[in-house]
Amino acid sequence: FFFIFFSLVVVDLLFSRSSYPSTAMLAAALRNLRNAGSLRRFGTEAARDYAKAPPLVIRNGTVVNHDGQFKADVLTRNGKIEKVGIIDTPDFDHEVIDATGKYVIPGGIDTHTHMEMPFMGTVSIDDYHYGTQAAVAGGTTCLLDFVIPGRGASLVEAYKDWEAKATPKINCDIGFHMAVTWFGEEMLKEMETVVNELGVTSFKFFLAYNGVLRMYDDELIKAFHKCKELGALAQVHAENGDMVDDGQQAMVDAGVLGPEGHPMSRPEACEAEATHRAITIANQVNVPLYVVHVMSKSAAFEVERAKAAGINVYGEPLAAGLGVDGREYWDKDWRHAAGFVMSPPIREDPTTKDYLMQSLKDGHMDCVGTDNCTFSANQKALGKDDFRSIPNGCNGIEDRMSIVWHKGVKGVDLTPSDFVRITSTKAAQLFNLYPRKGRIAEGCDADIVVWDGEATRTISKDTHHHAVDFNIFEGMTVHGVADKTISGGRVVWSDGQLQTENGWGRIVGRKPFGFAYRDHAVEERLRDPARKKVEREPYTGPVIQL
Repeated sequence: FFFIFFSLVVVDLLFSRSSYPSTAMLAAALRNLRNAGSLRRFGTEAARDYAKAPPLVIRNGTVVNHDGQFKADVLTRNGKIEKVGIIDTPDFDHEVIDATGKYVIPGGIDTHTHMEMPFMGTVSIDDYHYGTQAAVAGGTTCLLDFVIPGRGASLVEAYKDWEAKATPKINCDIGFHMAVTWFGEEMLKEMETVVNELGVTSFKFFLAYNGVLRMYDDELIKAFHKCKELGALAQVHAENGDMVDDGQQAMVDAGVLGPEGHPMSRPEACEAEATHRAITIANQVNVPLYVVHVMSKSAAFEVERAKAAGINVYGEPLAAGLGVDGREYWDKDWRHAAGFVMSPPIREDPTTKDYLMQSLKDGHMDCVGTDNCTFSANQKALGKDDFRSIPNGCNGIEDRMSIVWHKGVKGVDLTPSDFVRITSTKAAQLFNLYPRKGRIAEGCDADIVVWDGEATRTISKDTHHHAVDFNIFEGMTVHGVADKTISGGRVVWSDGQLQTENGWGRIVGRKPFGFAYRDHAVEERLRDPARKKVEREPYTGPVIQL
């Protein structure tokens, strides 16, 4: 295990400091990893029928990784990238993809989704079939979805339930995060099983939803200590639960019961305070922290400030927060306004989109997720008389990559390598999928997108591949289109047509002590309080009597 982890760290250090990728070096490192032990942590992924995924030669494209781009051909076989460079005609049957004028990039990784999730009395309408077909249509080849146990329920049993729901339906690979919805010694014990036996190495804790999901500060400290012990990445939903309750009651008292009451009851300060508090607690424990769905300038500033101080924290804006703004909550059409209800809310300040995108460009924010949790208009109507009962969640899986390209590459001059970094590679690194995923190199998974950066499409609920009947990006014309999407070496999206198969995807287990822990041992030594202990003679003077 330590050899494997050390090898991954060395590979990352080599490539993060190079402007031009050495695929031969990476391939050698990957071969060493395979010889030492499987990249698949738990060896539970069923074999695929690669007769459905004939070898591919992708010719004439520009390969883009997070650390550089170059002209090269790519050969895939049996689910892996076999060669990158000048490729002669293979002496075996194969298919050719012409990528002239296009980029060849690692498949996108969506860090934050909720497929067929029970919530607020109903279930999100995008199941694992619809969610993963929407993913590949948009150029994403791996989702990181959340297992969310009921309050007091077993983490392990919840994982088994989610796994059973997902396995027969998924059209591309997925991994799981574990949400922790209650605190107790049994929960802490189960965290060990979740990491060491199930391959789930990231845990999400809620600072909101009092009495339902919330983790209080004293519990959070203990849970963070457990994450550090296990080498797991701690995540937080950062909103102050008490401020939310107070804000919601204030809206009710004022008679504001429409969708606009949602953002008014959860202002930026509510998100920023909880972000600051979570970072402060994580820093004291010295555990890496990942702040999910950073939706406001104020919360982003807290992450930026902490990073500048050397704190090990990461931030995740969402496609929703980059593509639209919260003025939609004041639309006269109730169904339209309700379609945007999610938590934290999309902020009404229209400059927030640009601020978050610039923060991604500058490296202050890290990954783009979606928090895809979709509910139909009729499901949203459960809150027609009270915004507190509107099921929270929006779409994003299919449109995430295009939104980032359009708003980032075409908007604030992100480079194609920046685009790959924030839509794929950094996610693979933080969630310990790298270099298996998130890179175009010999030995990596053949999760590849042929990306047309100049093509445009107009987003619509009438043409998207979600189950939901609403799209928050409705009518937007965006640059950046997935021309072809390849999952595990199989073409699953080509020229606007799905070629998916339920069950083709695999649930990918992950190892602990990944990228986020790369400097942790050194930091622990530097923080050791024994280093500052003062050796002195025992005090023998007078002491008052109590």
